[in-house]
Amino acid sequence: MINFGPAAVIGLIFGFMWGIGCSLAIMYSIFLGGYRKAIKESQEQPQPERYRTQLAKVLAKKQSKSARQ
Repeated sequence: MINFGPAAVIGLIFGFMWGIGCSLAIMYSIFLGGYRKAIKESQEQPQPERYRTQLAKVLAKKQSKSARQ
């Protein structure tokens, strides 16, 4: 058991770091894909209906926040 312990700990550490690193890389690539899509949609003419409704919600929320302060 003593000979197996350090190898298991090192394997666990590398496996955990590899797993977390890969998960973060995948989440970051998904985030960037959505961000790029949002930028493209905001530059289209005419702007999509979904973009206009969300923009109106964001602006209304921003105005209500500034009115409270």
